[in-house]
Amino acid sequence: MKRVDDAEWFKSSHSNGNGNCVEVAHLGAGVAVRDSKVQAGPVLTCAAGGWRAFIGSVVRGER
Repeated sequence: MKRVDDAEWFKSSHSNGNGNCVEVAHLGAGVAVRDSKVQAGPVLTCAAGGWRAFIGSVVRGER
């Protein structure tokens, strides 16, 4: 996996600019997620397959 320090972060195009956003970075074999308000704060990382499963669950409205 690519280093988080070298990551290029992005947020959804649906973000309304009020600062309450989640940012995501591709790390090759995985992804990293962080709070846009606390860029130097904690980062959650997971494998690409886990991220796809998570996003699929969100899209389907699963809890």
